[in-house]
Amino acid sequence: MNEQTLIPLFLPPFMQPIQEFYPKLTQPKKVVITAHQKPDGDAMGSMLGLYHFLNQLGHNVTVISPTNWADFLAWMPGTDKVIDFEKFKEKSIGIINAADIIFCLDFNVLHRTKHMEHPLAAANCVKILIDHHQQPQEEAFTYGISNTAKSSTCEMVYDFIVESGHADKINLDVAACLYTGVMTDTGSFRFPSTTASVHRMIAHLKELGLKHTPIHENIYDNFLENRLRFIGFALLNRMEVLYQYNTAIMYITKADLLKFNIKTGDSEGLVNYLLTIQGIKLGAIVIDRDEERKWSFRSKGNFDVNTFARLHFEGGGHSNAAGGRSSESIESTVHKFKEVITQYESQLQ
Repeated sequence: MNEQTLIPLFLPPFMQPIQEFYPKLTQPKKVVITAHQKPDGDAMGSMLGLYHFLNQLGHNVTVISPTNWADFLAWMPGTDKVIDFEKFKEKSIGIINAADIIFCLDFNVLHRTKHMEHPLAAANCVKILIDHHQQPQEEAFTYGISNTAKSSTCEMVYDFIVESGHADKINLDVAACLYTGVMTDTGSFRFPSTTASVHRMIAHLKELGLKHTPIHENIYDNFLENRLRFIGFALLNRMEVLYQYNTAIMYITKADLLKFNIKTGDSEGLVNYLLTIQGIKLGAIVIDRDEERKWSFRSKGNFDVNTFARLHFEGGGHSNAAGGRSSESIESTVHKFKEVITQYESQLQ
């Protein structure tokens, strides 16, 4: 039995409090940072915010995204250094295998990293979780924190930096990245997750000199004409309102994506339009991707889409925002949704 097979025997069997890792922060190591596939503003913001912070402490840091990311995130400082696992698989696996520490951000279970799941599980190193989704895979991580009360993983990375005694390391690059994730995951600070601690964090970043207007413009005013035409087409031709269940559903076919040349990130936020309809408590959108059909669920009030997604669509997330998947055809999975929703008529009234 060699040394590599012995090391895991000395690691805690279950996730230890992240505070126990704080003293080790100043010991330079080879660090990998990753997040869930198709990273959104919070995933990319938390990865890059942590990247800029750890670099200042002398760590050798590499950010690896499981997949590509939306073009509207390309402005973020450090994005040009992020490695796309799907494009550079062998290089990425080599870096993962050589890592001393892997930070896993904005996902609760390893399979949300798609093809990175097995390399991450096999990696013989310390793994740290920072996440705000329900039911984390605790046995997969050495240290971590999972707090569903937090607005975003970016807020949690901010807490990680401050509580570990390194608030002085929050420069403008760190601030811009973390602001992006908090802004996007709170719906520009309108969702219930926008707590007093969020506003205190933003006030601190503003005091450091952060300019927030360019970030909003880069995220929300940075699309091509075809995306706006696609949204109009989808609302007119692909939306169905099920008033009996206070539910609106939208489906996007592969032909639709090709017709409007839709790329990663172009469909983000589309599901939120459904909740703008008066009386609608549940909005659902399914998109026909190459490998599977991807669901997004949003709700108002106490209808728990996390439980709904877990029970019926192999997914999960938050109480009012969750995702899912299906291996069935888009027609079959839409039919299943319409059958399943009848079970929840009383909850949606």
